Amino acid sequence: MGAPAEPTRFAAVTGRYLHPAEETMSRDELAALQLARLRETLANAWANVPWQRERLDAAGLHPDALRQLDDLRRLPFTVKNDLRDHYPFGLFARPVEQLARIHASSGTTGKPTVVGYTAGDLDRWAALMARSMAATGARPGDVVHNAYGYGLFTGGLGAHAGAERLGCAVVPMSGGGTERQVALLMDFGARVLCATPSYALAIAEVAEQQGVDLRQSTLGIGIFGAEPWSAEMRAQIEARLGLRAHDIYGLSEIMGPGVACECECRDGLHGWEDHFLFELIDPDTGVPAAPGEAGELVITTLTKEALPMLRYRTRDITRLVTSRCACGRSHARILRVAGRNDDMLIIRGVNVYPSQIEAVLVGRTGFAPHYQLVIERRGMLDELRVEIEALPTVAAEAYEALAQDAQRHIKSLIGVTADVQVLAPGAVPRSQGKAVRVRDLRPRAG
Repeated sequence: MGAPAEPTRFAAVTGRYLHPAEETMSRDELAALQLARLRETLANAWANVPWQRERLDAAGLHPDALRQLDDLRRLPFTVKNDLRDHYPFGLFARPVEQLARIHASSGTTGKPTVVGYTAGDLDRWAALMARSMAATGARPGDVVHNAYGYGLFTGGLGAHAGAERLGCAVVPMSGGGTERQVALLMDFGARVLCATPSYALAIAEVAEQQGVDLRQSTLGIGIFGAEPWSAEMRAQIEARLGLRAHDIYGLSEIMGPGVACECECRDGLHGWEDHFLFELIDPDTGVPAAPGEAGELVITTLTKEALPMLRYRTRDITRLVTSRCACGRSHARILRVAGRNDDMLIIRGVNVYPSQIEAVLVGRTGFAPHYQLVIERRGMLDELRVEIEALPTVAAEAYEALAQDAQRHIKSLIGVTADVQVLAPGAVPRSQGKAVRVRDLRPRAG
């Protein structure tokens, strides 16, 4: 499926990153490459995935009929349930015996979504992860401490392969064993930390309890993803770990981490448009979002062999910027994801994203960056309770005043009334992977 991603390049003497041509091509050049690769992707899907062939035929989108990128909008969206309905391998464009790896989601809300990779897919994934890590400032020879979970979750192996492709030494810690994580960060001299942002904070917390100052370590770069996180959480991570935190984005259905990543400018995440086609839609109507407006991100893969995804609805709400970045890269930038429209809570008619609550609370005086939102139904009405930990230095007698102040700020800035409960340090459960931010205790329908 098209040429493989060009290897990340560095000047032999200075070690300075040299942008491959794919990262700096003009918008017209990018569009021409996307159109050629989209035709190949449609041909792959039409020839090898019966369900996709039926959809393409119904939309009058035989691969030979594609004239421009906008023609793809005639095709209906693909959603997560489509993968579950064809569980496990019904959407694969290659037989299992031609695959090199299979990943899957946890399946906590139903059947897991299963994704497959050919050897070529894995090669391109490693190259794009190396490209992403280089964009943050990681360099060959760096020690990369990888605290993403390994296994069916794509984060661990995705970051591992990218770091090795870049020429780094990888410490494959995975999640858990936080005390040992702290020890090895100090002993092995890691410059780069890969983890979910919530687990990065858990590492910082354990280090502080042990009397270890990670700000005095060799850490310089953090590459954090797999869950939404706010600017306030970024500031907490940087202050407590002494590094520069970068956001990375990906979905297992599309590839895994490395679909987009912040560069050293941190002015949005570069979405690698030579391998993915990005659209923004109104999440309610499905029509294209107006230029400059926020919308739901829709992604079409352009070089995936085993699992070509056509117009996949990510449910992530963001904006796209197509102007050239100060770093010189021309690929569109995805602004930090504000939340997922399937994570949105509606409390008494008010739309609330967990990240909005986080932005109000994290970093406020007296609060630790550990919280959960609990939703319960009392009578006919839904009620929101925010449970957040106090810092160890805060006396228990001050909890009530802190709670009342936070409640006022949430009402003022978000417009929702929440019962805020300030808890003692350690009361909110910690996660070794993606943080569980919402506990929905409302009765299930049926």
